[in-house]
Amino acid sequence: MSFLEKYGIQVNNKSLYETALTHSSYTNEHKNLDNYERLEFLGDAVLELVTSEYFYLHSDFKEGEMTKHRANYVCEKALATYAKEMGLDSEIRLGVGQIHHLNDTIVADVFEAMVGAIYLDQGFLVARKYILDIMVPYIEKETYFNMDFKTILQEYVQTDRKSLEYEVIKEYGEAHNKRFEAIVKIDNIIYGKGVGKSKKEAEQMAARDAYNKSAQ
Repeated sequence: MSFLEKYGIQVNNKSLYETALTHSSYTNEHKNLDNYERLEFLGDAVLELVTSEYFYLHSDFKEGEMTKHRANYVCEKALATYAKEMGLDSEIRLGVGQIHHLNDTIVADVFEAMVGAIYLDQGFLVARKYILDIMVPYIEKETYFNMDFKTILQEYVQTDRKSLEYEVIKEYGEAHNKRFEAIVKIDNIIYGKGVGKSKKEAEQMAARDAYNKSAQ
């Protein structure tokens, strides 16, 4: 477990960490082993708590803003980035059929599982320090991981229990060069507009417009 040494973590229960690195495809081929899914569930909760606490203590953001920032630093791309920085991706145990299909979803899941393992093996304070040691440099650089503005906006709206609706209001251009214009409404008020080469892209651009306005 050399990838944990630079974070000052001395492993007590090695089997916990081995489980955190074990994909279900591996356990299907090697009986009597557990996969990382239960640890991932636990680690997800610890990550959310630590990140929420960080923004509460180190910013004056309102609730909705904290939700948006938390979503960025615990999204799949962010967690996969943290895991690769640690070298976790090269330690994951995969089944033969999965070995050439390692993706960011699995890598991100393993990072969450590793958090869960550290929490159980070392306790909350060590898990908290581990998360912040990895995450805070990205926060300080204002790294933006989550480019799915629709997801961010959805989480922001859910916090305030508001309704969210997208509508394509215009379509123009030749068949080979179409453009779509979309709007996004929050509680029936237009908050953003966007243009894209597809309806999905136009909606993303509308969500980005709304996000940028709400962050001002």
